Amino acid sequence: MTVLLVDDDRELLDLMRFALKRAGLEAVLAYDVAGALRSFSEQRPDLAVLDVNLGAGNGFELLQELRRMSDLPVIMLTARASEDDKIRGLELGADDYVTKPFSPRELVARVRAQLRRSGTEVAEEKDAPSVIEVGPLRLSVAEHTVTRDGKPIDLTVTEFRLLHALMEQHGNVVSTAALLRQVWGYEDPTARDVVRVAVHRLRRKLGDDAAAPRLLHTVAGVGVMLRPEG
Repeated sequence: MTVLLVDDDRELLDLMRFALKRAGLEAVLAYDVAGALRSFSEQRPDLAVLDVNLGAGNGFELLQELRRMSDLPVIMLTARASEDDKIRGLELGADDYVTKPFSPRELVARVRAQLRRSGTEVAEEKDAPSVIEVGPLRLSVAEHTVTRDGKPIDLTVTEFRLLHALMEQHGNVVSTAALLRQVWGYEDPTARDVVRVAVHRLRRKLGDDAAAPRLLHTVAGVGVMLRPEG
């Protein structure tokens, strides 16, 4: 597995590369947007870790470019005090974030969690149906596709897994903690924004109105329920 690390702090990059190498992962380093895009095209990494601040460019611009070309998992590095950076990164399509300063162990754990859940891992779950249909939605695990009323919907890996989890439990509220475990692969009570923003992105792609939802219903303080209406 190859991880693209993008940061203008070369010492931090070396530290992250060393931590990933000890975990059996290969790291490709880039220091700016142009270098990151070049490395992405040449190496086709399995995951990217992007810092928000990249000198001449920024991680948000890079994230948007990567999202136009790929649905690979992306983890953003943000300053602990910058809540806006976390939310903006998630809204632009990041799958997770790690706040600075962080321990190498935390970074490796988040990277491994995303890699485990990338691709079509859900297809390997025992006794899971290969196709799920709920209301106007049809999800094919084998083909990794989603349609609404027969029209295809382009989802990232994380959005696909989130919808899969909700469709499996349609009609029931799935707690935020359960979604974090099942979709993101970890338990962290402080990571509620990761779920909240992912649900917002998914709702937008499904054409569901947040003010009057007909598919995804948020139960404040509890979780999310998929319940088609009409």
